[in-house]
Amino acid sequence: MNVVLGIDGGGTRTRASIVANEKVLAYAESGSIKRLRVGAEAAEQNLRSLLKDVYAQAGVTRVRASAGVASASMPGVREWIGAVFQEFAVERAEVVGDEVIALDAAFQGGPGILQIAGTGSNTIGRAPDGSRESAGGWSSRLGDEGSGYWIGLHSVRRALKALDREEPTQILKSVGEIWQTPQLSDLVQLGDSTPGPDFAALAPAIYELAKAGDPVAAGVLQQAAADLVDSVLLVRAKLRSKHGIVGEVPVAWTGGVLEKMTSVREAFYKGIGAVAPEMPIGSEPVISLDGAVWRAQRLATS
Repeated sequence: MNVVLGIDGGGTRTRASIVANEKVLAYAESGSIKRLRVGAEAAEQNLRSLLKDVYAQAGVTRVRASAGVASASMPGVREWIGAVFQEFAVERAEVVGDEVIALDAAFQGGPGILQIAGTGSNTIGRAPDGSRESAGGWSSRLGDEGSGYWIGLHSVRRALKALDREEPTQILKSVGEIWQTPQLSDLVQLGDSTPGPDFAALAPAIYELAKAGDPVAAGVLQQAAADLVDSVLLVRAKLRSKHGIVGEVPVAWTGGVLEKMTSVREAFYKGIGAVAPEMPIGSEPVISLDGAVWRAQRLATS
């Protein structure tokens, strides 16, 4: 019996599942294991807690595992996860980027384009021969357009510009309540601090303001959708020019921005349809954890 462990380590939470012959034996969640977000100590503590929980539920002692982790390419990430896996008797394992498991959840090794838009953002495409192309994913400070972090950060920026222009918006009031900064100077000081507040946590409030008609919030979400569309079309162009793809490949998506923000998702569909009307777009979000399990099953039989 092949018992496998799949792990989806995103920027906000980590999910794990142990599966034996297509039967789910256990499922657990913990905090993020992304070191850049929570720090090395908290990331390792969250991973150990997750493994203890999922192992106890499944009643197993040995598995083969695939872990998709945000920032997997950062120095030392694969090594420390591998060391923890050894302590938990993982017989064989791989650690890949979270975008890789999401891509395989959508297409199981086949061609397609995946748009990730959660805390961060990234676009990755795969050609029929397995070659990959990408756009974005350059971190919260340097890129991640259309992500939850980007929405939060640029909402504050645009709201401050609107204040200068004496244009109406409720963004600064809402952010001040969330950050507990009663004075504008306090808000600016916190927003400009290092490492700084969690801008991604502002995204749900910005969405609610946009639904209520706030023009600045609505403009930020419109730009977020446009940026996500641009990334998909850029990867599409790379697949066509560098890999000779003539027809359309399917598009899948995952992440809270597209899943929970209806206006962004609808604008995303519309933007792609305007340029590539024949391109199939998934109607439901990809569950990245499924890709980790699928990869672990392949690892167990290879």
